[in-house]
Amino acid sequence: MMMMSCRNIDLGTSVLDLMPCGCSCSSSPTTRRIFFGKCSKTVSTIGRRSYGAGNVVFLRRDSHSCRAIPAKPKESSLVNGLGEDKSVMINLRQESKKPIILENLFEVVADDLQSLNDNLLSIVGAENPVLISAAEQIFSAGGKRMRPGLVFLVSQATAELAGLKELTVEHRRLAEIIEMIHTASLIHDDVLDESDMRRGKETVHELFGTRVAVLAGDFMFAQASWYLANLENLQVIKLISQVIKDFASGEIKQASSLFDCDVKLDDYLLKSYYKTASLVAASTKGAAIFSRVETEVAEQMYQFGKNLGLSFQVVDDILDFTQSSEQLGKPAANDLAKGNITAPVIFALENEPRLREIIESEFCEPGSLDEAIEMVRSGGGIKRAQELAKEKAELALKNLSCLPRSGFRSALEDMVMFNLERID
Repeated sequence: MMMMSCRNIDLGTSVLDLMPCGCSCSSSPTTRRIFFGKCSKTVSTIGRRSYGAGNVVFLRRDSHSCRAIPAKPKESSLVNGLGEDKSVMINLRQESKKPIILENLFEVVADDLQSLNDNLLSIVGAENPVLISAAEQIFSAGGKRMRPGLVFLVSQATAELAGLKELTVEHRRLAEIIEMIHTASLIHDDVLDESDMRRGKETVHELFGTRVAVLAGDFMFAQASWYLANLENLQVIKLISQVIKDFASGEIKQASSLFDCDVKLDDYLLKSYYKTASLVAASTKGAAIFSRVETEVAEQMYQFGKNLGLSFQVVDDILDFTQSSEQLGKPAANDLAKGNITAPVIFALENEPRLREIIESEFCEPGSLDEAIEMVRSGGGIKRAQELAKEKAELALKNLSCLPRSGFRSALEDMVMFNLERID
């Protein structure tokens, strides 16, 4: 068995285990109170369901009372990565409530994000007009800026804990570096996936050709690495450098398992960690490190980013089956068509023997892809993937319990809920 102890990843038996925070403000293992916005909101239970290693207590907001009903213990699951049973309450927000708007969620760091947007093109550099045009194409494609937004939110929340009055230059540079690395990875992903659309716009390689796209991605990785080295913090340099390695590991892992119906859930989660959650986890931990908080808190921010990143990836993979091409900004069910086995497919394969035959034939028969998509939808794959996304969301909420109550922590909690609302 190959182990990477510094990353808390077991490549053999379990995936991405949760580290206990150990701080004095951690919530009870059986009850919690959820805070929304800039102040606490009282809640009451509306139901409960179980999956993975723990039971979830679902909540609705109530202006009069706050009750929590502990769930009965269950044995832990390897996929969950927990060594003990926990119960977490997740507010699934009733239809009468307004949905969380991402722009509103980042309102508390709006000035920081605006400064980042203003700086992105300038830090890419102006050595080559073609590279600048490529950068402008993808930066202007309307991304959510979720990763730098998370950097700013965690930076502000942990700065309060450490007694810092304002963010440091390192915090702000880290957010820019993270967005550059993310953008470079998107350019390369589109080349590997032969995608001609990204966020509803033509991709860099579609406009400028594969050669320019590969070089543009390489250049942005290199430029980000240069700025990273200039932060002169060896811990953060190692942390972010590992992310770039993880990107390559994730792509290799995915390419080596196309149309493989024997892919296990642990394999899927590890690949998702490499391709998505690793960058989010490094972003949030790096922000905490620059706030100079205790090691235990920085580790919890790493775990928060990891669990949130995994939850986001599972939700994205669900939406690939439930949304249209227009909603996604790219072809629907594109992963399945290319043989990429995601969580909804893994779960559906347990109930649909015919689905294996179709996938292993690589959709050689007319209409077979549409048949496979319907099997994923009707075979329980979507529902169980939703449960997995919520399971990872529970863990992310637990990781935030070591932070002081503030508008920044509330925004981080709402980020978790925003992700789940995408599949509600």
